[in-house]
Amino acid sequence: MLNEVERWLATRSWSVTDRPLHKIMAAKRSTGRTVSVVLPALNEEETVGDIVAVIRHDLMMQVPLVDEIVVVDSGSTDRTSEVAAAAGARVVHRDDILPRIPAVPGKGEVLWRSLLATTGDIVCFIDADLKEFSSDFVSGIVGPLLTDPGVDLVKGMYDRPLGGAAGQGGRVTELMARPLLNMHWPQLAGFVQPLGGEYAARRSLLEQLPFPVGYGIELGMLVDALHLVGLNALAQVDVGVRKHRHQDGQALGRMSAAIYRTAQLRLARGHMIRPSLTQFERGADGFEPRTYSVDTEERPPMVEIAEYVKRKAA
Repeated sequence: MLNEVERWLATRSWSVTDRPLHKIMAAKRSTGRTVSVVLPALNEEETVGDIVAVIRHDLMMQVPLVDEIVVVDSGSTDRTSEVAAAAGARVVHRDDILPRIPAVPGKGEVLWRSLLATTGDIVCFIDADLKEFSSDFVSGIVGPLLTDPGVDLVKGMYDRPLGGAAGQGGRVTELMARPLLNMHWPQLAGFVQPLGGEYAARRSLLEQLPFPVGYGIELGMLVDALHLVGLNALAQVDVGVRKHRHQDGQALGRMSAAIYRTAQLRLARGHMIRPSLTQFERGADGFEPRTYSVDTEERPPMVEIAEYVKRKAA
């Protein structure tokens, strides 16, 4: 590990207990910074309501840390929107944000559009499929952004149990993302959960970043933020244990391909001959190929979008 990374781990890697809530609130009052929490959601009616309710109770009603909770629904066919609204979130449909630009499927697309649907100086992203959710996820990763002006982006780190075994979750992280980062961006080797969906950043940083529209969003954002603001402006906070729905092996393969493509673009901005992935499923006549396109589109920095610039100037 690089000496720089060892120093970073000692100075930019914290626990949620390092910043008690009263200290975070004191910093929020003194800075006047506002906080938006965004939950990207697609068919998450079983979990989204509990997450919203916990954040609203703990961090809006008990203490006013969070100024708005926005659930961006990316086309759910279940009751995600109704459940989220009933729990106290403002629900916005992906297609209603920036309708001039037709939406494409993907998590990164939703996060990119959420910048136009929120107003907070600090934007905190939380996946909508978490179980046994604790508001520490929000306060833990928002805390450094309120208390330390030198920090621009904070990732959550946590244990990810799989099938009852501790630390076995995050298979794409271990098999794809971590090797890529260690080989090509060794400054980022200290991140425990580089692909984790729980992170917060200053709007002033997010609006300058391109957003891969799909699964590559977390790796792309981390790499681009490193180049834009440097390692010392990035941090991570231990928030405990993350429990969520795990995907099957083929879905993880598609995720890995998108992440590899995102890395490839950043390594060379070069030409890719075949941006697709073929997988196999057993059918009546043996193994049958299924070919999926790999996310290659990216959204430009939000500061290049006229509607966003107009809103900022208003």
